[in-house]
Amino acid sequence: MSASPIKILIADDEDVVLEIMAKKIASQNYEVITAKDGLEAWGKIVSELPDIILLDLSMPKMDGWAVLSKLRHDPPTKRWQPVIIISAQNELENFRKGVDLEADHYLTKPCQMEDVLKAIRLMLSLVPQRNT
Repeated sequence: MSASPIKILIADDEDVVLEIMAKKIASQNYEVITAKDGLEAWGKIVSELPDIILLDLSMPKMDGWAVLSKLRHDPPTKRWQPVIIISAQNELENFRKGVDLEADHYLTKPCQMEDVLKAIRLMLSLVPQRNT
């Protein structure tokens, strides 16, 4: 029996970004779920229980900060769900806020897909330690 594929949620309100990231990440044999706004992202976090969440901060209906805060204060699973923020918001204040809300990694847009994939691999390498 093979292990089920790693499930990655990409939440971003820019269609082009979503499409490029989804295609590239899926090509690495990850299962990809997408969301175009924060409410949809939260719904899929609860229903799909993704292994890793790629989260844009500036989204309609519920911003990435609200999604991250809800995830950390009311997690839908006991498993650790690493969050990689991918945002054009690159001010130091945002990094601090991300750390305060327990974001696990922070990439600034525009970023290279290779950096995104490296961040995913890094989070996956940490999952066994976090879930014991």
